[in-house]
Amino acid sequence: MKSIRECIDNQQLDLRSLMWTRGAEFPIDMLASRLKCPSCGSRRVLVVFGPRGGTATMMAGE
Repeated sequence: MKSIRECIDNQQLDLRSLMWTRGAEFPIDMLASRLKCPSCGSRRVLVVFGPRGGTATMMAGE
């Protein structure tokens, strides 16, 4: 078994751009499955929505 180093990169997502490219009717719970970490290329990402101004952050998983 190979060990895989965990990526600790965080990216701020632009919700206005996501709505423009995905459409206003895109299910928000499917967003993580459509994203990829720009640092490590992993598709195992976690999307966290914050209370400040409707921000969303993407964090890469393993």
